[in-house]
Amino acid sequence: MPRPITATIHPEAVRHNLERVRQAVPDAKLWSVIKANAYGHGIENVFEGLRATDGFAMLDLDEAQRVRDLGWRGPILLLEGVFELRDLEICSRLGIWHAVHCDEQIDWLAAHKTQVGHRVFLKMNSGMNRLGFTPERFRAAYARLNALPQVDEISFMTHFSDADVAHGIDHQLTVFHEATLDLPGERSISNSAATLLHGDEGNVRCDWVRPGIVLYGSSPDFPAHDAAHWGLEPTMTLSSKIIGIQALQPGDTVGYGSRFRCDTALRMGVVACGYADGYPRVCPTGTPVLVDGVRTRTLGRVSMDMLAVDLSPVPKASLGSEVTLWGRAANGAVLPIDEVAAAAGTLGYELMCAVPPRVPKVVEGAGRPAGPAPRTAGS
Repeated sequence: MPRPITATIHPEAVRHNLERVRQAVPDAKLWSVIKANAYGHGIENVFEGLRATDGFAMLDLDEAQRVRDLGWRGPILLLEGVFELRDLEICSRLGIWHAVHCDEQIDWLAAHKTQVGHRVFLKMNSGMNRLGFTPERFRAAYARLNALPQVDEISFMTHFSDADVAHGIDHQLTVFHEATLDLPGERSISNSAATLLHGDEGNVRCDWVRPGIVLYGSSPDFPAHDAAHWGLEPTMTLSSKIIGIQALQPGDTVGYGSRFRCDTALRMGVVACGYADGYPRVCPTGTPVLVDGVRTRTLGRVSMDMLAVDLSPVPKASLGSEVTLWGRAANGAVLPIDEVAAAAGTLGYELMCAVPPRVPKVVEGAGRPAGPAPRTAGS
């Protein structure tokens, strides 16, 4: 049999989480963000769960092509815009909207020969200091775009750096509103955190919101609030099995570096999962894990292909027992991915995106592996 580790994708949970966002901002249209191959889930594996979206947002043309190949005829947005002039030809062919965040992208549009006007989202750097025009240069960029025959419609966007904390968006929101005052066009300002934490505030309302991590069942402001607080369901379960059991005595150590030393006798299970499967090597002893749906802890250092768990809370555990590294166990118990990520000093985003190709992905209810490998948009 194949190695017993699987990432199971739950389309109904994706559908539920999308509806949860819709409830938070009923008057806004939704960009479902599917960058990084749908946060590691596989675009083809979450597409059915996201069919009720108003549009898809991603980073590159390969992802856009895959969404079109799935039959999507609605809006698609490239969040970072195009990377060279010839990308605009593919945008024209596939009907893709794209962000504009620098002068070079405006230059490319001016040089682009097309009979179809482009829908662009002019991006403001309101304080994140990543991409976008500063407020002082924003109107000049708008004027350049507005004068181009290649541009059909201009919308506006920005990105918050601190939407997960109280009053974290206030300064950027003020800057954005002041710089776009009286300019015609739709607005898109809210990411996952802004949508859930501030979506019902009048000055935050916008035409488009851009939920990302919440679609995949991770809380945007953990540990202040967990996924259950926001009514989110896990969309990925990483599971494996016990492949070995050791009876340890006081003084015995576990794993490389002998990082864990027993102070009492215990049964230890060896799990077919390690850092080569996307499970963080830095997770310390005590990182939560479920064995047969019962919460227990990891022991010692995570190896490339294996990790150890304490079977004391699960006396009936045996070879082949189910191990849930994150997600939903067979008995319905849930281990939030955010808890595992917190133990590793990171975020749920990273764990989702880090599950490698060697871990099979199966879609719940479909019994099939993940969709095709990415290909280039022009192939």
